Amino acid sequence: MENQVIFDREHNHYQLNRVGWNKDLRIFGCVLHLDIKDEKVWIQYDGTEDWIADELVELGVPKEDIVLGFHPANKRQYTGFAVS
Repeated sequence: MENQVIFDREHNHYQLNRVGWNKDLRIFGCVLHLDIKDEKVWIQYDGTEDWIADELVELGVPKEDIVLGFHPANKRQYTGFAVS
């Protein structure tokens, strides 16, 4: 099993994928997907054990600069993070 880190700096897309085999079963999946849009970090998917939004806050990124893009727009107001 291996991790693949994908950086698309031109379009500000960043992913971490797991790829490999478990016997005869193919494993492929996105672990983390982040985008930078309008100077905000959009978390499109977070399959990590340690929630990446909390880690970003601990590193000094303000909550108003983090959007939980995996939540519907009408629910984001309840997350404590940016809505867009």
